[in-house]
Amino acid sequence: VGKKVQAIYLWWHKPVIDKELLQSLPNLKVIANSGVGMDHLDLKLVASFGVKMANAPRAVSSSTADTGMALLLASARRLVEVHNISISPSMDYCEADILGVKVAGATLGIIGMGSIGYKIALRAKAFEMNLLYHNRTRRKVQEEQAVGATYCRRIDSLLQQADFVMVVVSLTPQTHKLIGKRELELMKPTATLINISRGAVVDQEALVAALQTGVIGAAALDVTSPEPLPRDHPLLKLKNVIITPHLGIKTDKASYMITEEAVENILAALNGLPLPSEVLPS
Repeated sequence: VGKKVQAIYLWWHKPVIDKELLQSLPNLKVIANSGVGMDHLDLKLVASFGVKMANAPRAVSSSTADTGMALLLASARRLVEVHNISISPSMDYCEADILGVKVAGATLGIIGMGSIGYKIALRAKAFEMNLLYHNRTRRKVQEEQAVGATYCRRIDSLLQQADFVMVVVSLTPQTHKLIGKRELELMKPTATLINISRGAVVDQEALVAALQTGVIGAAALDVTSPEPLPRDHPLLKLKNVIITPHLGIKTDKASYMITEEAVENILAALNGLPLPSEVLPS
């Protein structure tokens, strides 16, 4: 049926798009991805076959922002730890050992202020947080003022000031291991790193060392590298870490909206119209 296939809808990186598959589909016109991140695709390879690509930014931004704030709050109030205490047979604990971190008045540094990052800023404002952000391009003054965010041209300045650092960038060669040993050492020893982008954006070995030695206080990760982690990975053994299995977009409504957005892009491509969410190779 290869000659009949004109569109592919990628759900959770499947099917794998490689040269062999592209060669077997001579009439393929478009690949629509179920999500924003496109790091699982060789964009230049796909484009070389004359195939257009689209993602689903509109559908996923709110659910992913919710995940980011959920991780921030869960880590700050140590919800996983206290849940385990609450269901333990003995309920044996000292209140001083489960003190959390106050979110209101704390400083959140957002690395990557695209649509998801900005929605996180809106949520954080409601929690009375002070906001810093670092981005390739500065937001409009009106947008900054709407959430009370201060632009940090240098990432170092953000890392040094933030109580919570949330990473919301796409994975590219430029952002691979964006947060490494040097960046972690710039953070406060009480700070929490939250990653809702891609696992490879953070140097995991450096993160493990930083968490074990008190360079930073905690981490909350919706993404790891690989996914899932090997069962003996040291990150799984640390009490100051929360890990979720890439929940970002996984809500019932978001899944439906992602499919709608993908279909919209596919129909546009098949009818020779501009794709609403086209992604071009860089």
